[in-house]
Amino acid sequence: MRDMHCHILPGVDDGARDLNESLRMLEAAKAAGVTSIVCTPHCRDPYFDYNAMWDAFELLKRHAGGFPLTMGFEVNHAKLMDLGMEWVDHLAFDGGHEFLLELSTRADKLMFNEYERTIFELQGRGYTVIIAHPERYRAVQQDIDVARRLVKMGCKLQASADFIAGGRLGKEKKPAKRLFEENLYSFIASDAHREEHYRYLERARREYSVRGAHFKV
Repeated sequence: MRDMHCHILPGVDDGARDLNESLRMLEAAKAAGVTSIVCTPHCRDPYFDYNAMWDAFELLKRHAGGFPLTMGFEVNHAKLMDLGMEWVDHLAFDGGHEFLLELSTRADKLMFNEYERTIFELQGRGYTVIIAHPERYRAVQQDIDVARRLVKMGCKLQASADFIAGGRLGKEKKPAKRLFEENLYSFIASDAHREEHYRYLERARREYSVRGAHFKV
C-alpha cells in the first residue's frame, strides 16, 4: 500500500519536526499497513526550500532501513503560478508521471476556470494530475459537481484520511462521504503531519472498504 501524500520529511514544513519524529512516523505508517511512501513536502509559502527538501529526503532515506521512499511535492497552485510552469518537471513525483496539485480551500467555482487551464497544461506535458483533498475546498463543499467536473477532465481525486475525524478544517467529513458515495475518489492518503495521523488512515481504509468504496492507496 502506497501512501502518496505525507509530510514526513524532517524540519522542512509543518510536518515532522526532526529526524526522530520522521522515524516515528515511518513506524506508524508500517503499523497502518503502508509499504511505500511518496514524501510530499509543501510547495507553498512559507515553507518551500527545494534544496533543503531534497537534503531532508536523502537524510531520511539513509535512516529508513531500506523502506521504499520516493520524492514528490504537494504543489500549491498559487505557488506554481509564482514559480512558473518551467518548474513542473522538478515538482512531479520523482521517476513517474504524477503531479499532486493543491487548490485554494477558499476558491469559488469561478476560480476553477483558472485551475482548468493549469490542469490541461499539466496533462499536455504528460502528467496525471492528482487533486489533493478536494473535500477541503469550499467550492466542492458547496457543489459536488465541481468534483465531478475535475474527474471528467481526467484528474484523480485524493482523500486525506483525517476527514474521518472531521478533517483539518472541521468540515470535511460530509463532503468526503458524498465523494465516496459517488466513487469519485481514486486515492486515499494519510496527509500525515504527525505519527498519530496514521491511525486515521487505518480507520478510513477499514471503514470505507467495508462500505464498498473503491479507491487506491
